[in-house]
Amino acid sequence: MTEKQFIRVNPQIEKFIALIELNRPKELNALNRELMLEIRDTLRELDNDDQVRVIILTGGQKVFAAGADIKQMANASAIEMLNIDQFSTWDQIKRTRKPIIAAVSGFALGGGCELAMTCDMIIASETAKFGQPEIKIGTMPGAGGTQRLTRAVGKALAMELVLTGRFLTAEEALRAGLINKVVPVELLLDETLALAREIASQSPVAVKLAKEAVNHAFNSTLDEGLLFERKNFYLTFASEDQKEGMSAFIEKRKPEFKGI
Repeated sequence: MTEKQFIRVNPQIEKFIALIELNRPKELNALNRELMLEIRDTLRELDNDDQVRVIILTGGQKVFAAGADIKQMANASAIEMLNIDQFSTWDQIKRTRKPIIAAVSGFALGGGCELAMTCDMIIASETAKFGQPEIKIGTMPGAGGTQRLTRAVGKALAMELVLTGRFLTAEEALRAGLINKVVPVELLLDETLALAREIASQSPVAVKLAKEAVNHAFNSTLDEGLLFERKNFYLTFASEDQKEGMSAFIEKRKPEFKGI
């Protein structure tokens, strides 16, 4: 894996678990284009690595990401922004087949909140604050903030947050359904690793297909989603992991999944 300037990567922080850490501390991990390209390329590499089953994305204990790098876009024209097409780099996150868990501490604002929401699950520390404050600088969310936030917390709360720029505390985010769990700062990585470890112990084939089906629920009708789920369920029976899992259940032993 090539050296990165704006992120740190540990492809084996534990067996089958990779860690990506944002690394622009002086800028509060503001998301510039170069950092997003590094995330995109790293996710592509990890998604193709058979030794990785779960990916953790974090900014460390102090801050997740305080937003996009405003200096890069403040004077840009609409056509320049269109030609840059900076949001296309975010599509790789969505296309990543393996589960991504965001470990969030401190600010996750603007693009930082959108980055966390693009992940599959969010574990937050007690200091975490989530928000889409773009309205306060004369613009609006552009990397999914109006769409994913609304699906996560509902129209009324999403509208309030987007139109006022108010932040959610970790406990508010938990009650609203935006995140999975709130933990003490010093336990953030440990708790995230515990969740990653549990997922990594399952069949990689079934995990990928199940993730795909859950995501499909947000983009389809119930009938379409049920049909998609059913097809993926049948597809698991083409894997050796399914045979191993069911045999292990019958034989009352722990399964040994190989991802095939």
